[in-house]
Amino acid sequence: MSQPRLRAAIYARYSTDLQRDASVEDQIRDCTDYAKAQGLEVVATYSDRAISGASLMRSGMQSLLRDAQCGRFDVLISEALDRLSRDQADIARVYQQFCFHRIPIETVADGLISEIHIGLKGTMNAIQLKDIAMKKTHRGLKGRALAGKSAGGKAYGYDLKPQLTASGDLIRGEREINPEEAAVVRRIFQDYAKGLSPKKIAEALNTEGVPSPSGRHWGASTIHGNRQRGSGILNNELYNGRQFWNRLCYDKVPQTNRRISRLNPESEWTITEVPELRIINPELWEAVRSRQGALKTKGTSTPVWDRRRPKTLFSGLMACGCCGGGLAKISRDSFGCSPARNKGAAVCSNKRTIKQADLEARVLDALANHLMDPDAVQAFCEEYTAERNRLKAAAAGNRKEKEQALARAKRDHQKLVDAIIAGIPADQVKDRMIELDTRRQQLERELEHTPAPDTVAFHPSMAEAYRERVSRLIRSLGSAEGMEDAKEALRALVERIVLTPAAAGAGLDLTLEGDLAGLLRLAAGAEGADTKKASGGAPEAFDMSDEIVLVAGAGFEPATFRL
Repeated sequence: MSQPRLRAAIYARYSTDLQRDASVEDQIRDCTDYAKAQGLEVVATYSDRAISGASLMRSGMQSLLRDAQCGRFDVLISEALDRLSRDQADIARVYQQFCFHRIPIETVADGLISEIHIGLKGTMNAIQLKDIAMKKTHRGLKGRALAGKSAGGKAYGYDLKPQLTASGDLIRGEREINPEEAAVVRRIFQDYAKGLSPKKIAEALNTEGVPSPSGRHWGASTIHGNRQRGSGILNNELYNGRQFWNRLCYDKVPQTNRRISRLNPESEWTITEVPELRIINPELWEAVRSRQGALKTKGTSTPVWDRRRPKTLFSGLMACGCCGGGLAKISRDSFGCSPARNKGAAVCSNKRTIKQADLEARVLDALANHLMDPDAVQAFCEEYTAERNRLKAAAAGNRKEKEQALARAKRDHQKLVDAIIAGIPADQVKDRMIELDTRRQQLERELEHTPAPDTVAFHPSMAEAYRERVSRLIRSLGSAEGMEDAKEALRALVERIVLTPAAAGAGLDLTLEGDLAGLLRLAAGAEGADTKKASGGAPEAFDMSDEIVLVAGAGFEPATFRL
């Protein structure tokens, strides 16, 4: 007597990114051929058309799950694992349910599916889903750009103009000229063509109180920008009736996570003529271009304002005590307030300067002799240790509450899944399931950043060790071999140097604000970590860069010294 053939079900799906209805029939045909080759009898077919695989809330998928629970078929066949789902968590959940009902999953691409397939393929499908979303977004933005519509942020001189289609849908990217801002743009172009510098133009606009694109003050860089990158008022091709899109791309630096822009190849730019958005007439545009060309440095295509001077020991760390702006080189050996010189007296009136040699000598003396006073360090360490241990004890209790809340969210979500499998319509519980899943993800993220409790203590000789190491770094500044490393190490100790006009005389008072984390790292003798005493007295390193806070009370600031 022959054994009955195993019953097979087929599932097929195509996504909204593949607008071809025949795709489902193609998949079913391939799966049917696979079933025949395996000696299986196809008894049911399920499908979802033009629906993303990012969610299980699909009518065909829900019918499949219900029938699996009822034992309607013995084997599930699909073209590939990503037809079932592209979400890693969802595909694992489906696999677990089918394993529980003892129904194997087979695909035309990979055959019998195992836990290894779920882990590897699930990860790859999740990554592919993100890639598809990014490509679709980029494709949509390019379509807007080709149509002459805005595919990015709002440019100065224009307003967004929301419009609706006949069916009431919003048309995105429509713009119109803002008359008041357009008048400012024309004035800037006319003044520059007459010979005024970006600095003088910015000063005049600030004096008159004209709002800038950022809503704060005008600066010379806001006007001249970077011609190659198309930044700055004078380089915005939209004012000339031409829209440039995809000229720049943005990436994060791995070491610092800082976002930087890079110029794309010209072949990737999308340039569209938009004469209705022209603000500057062609003659004035060319006059400005001619003057920009004449100001370029001899022998190079880089404008004067784009040249970068080598960094000094503390460049980028100085701030004006009057306006909060940065200080920059105003001569070969002197620093001065940038806003006072580039934006005018309406922004800052601090025109005092300081010699580079004087600044560096005073700051280095403070780093070596004042910022780690032994008594202040001891008091700080006692307060810091007590506060950190208190916070960690509180975090441990908070962690337990979050773990319990996470477990509840998972249980409640699973109950809703079971209800859907039992026959409850998915649309009745969809919102609650999304809410629970969002809550789950939030709690998991919070738990990742909630450390387990421990205790911390600092070595009693930190102040002496700090002074010895700083003195060694200062001596290294005179060595060609170790100079660059010493510069970076010393800069890491400084949070900010505030320069304020002295009450008496014509000089500047300096307030040095040390980077507390950097100071304690150096004092503890570790690079990127401080130390705590482990059992037995041996030092043990741990990362404290994200946890250092000043907890010793108001007025107690061992990392600040007035020079």
